[in-house]
Amino acid sequence: MDRCGSGTAYRHGKTYEECKQLAEDFTAQLKPKIDENGKLMWSSLLETVNHDELVYKLTLKYLRRAGYDIGNRDNPEIKKL
Repeated sequence: MDRCGSGTAYRHGKTYEECKQLAEDFTAQLKPKIDENGKLMWSSLLETVNHDELVYKLTLKYLRRAGYDIGNRDNPEIKKL
């Protein structure tokens, strides 16, 4: 039986830990861009993370943790609170 864990390969053969690190890296890259432009659309974030859903969701989580408003389905944009 297959098991889920931190060593399980996800999309593109990356482990969960590798996906978390990628999301942290994308978060660090995006913060100055959001601060400079005032906002970032979800579609731009999805393109930035190469349409990897797990990294996309983790990046949103880390941006929220860093004090950004990540929006909702009616307002799909990320901006500084």
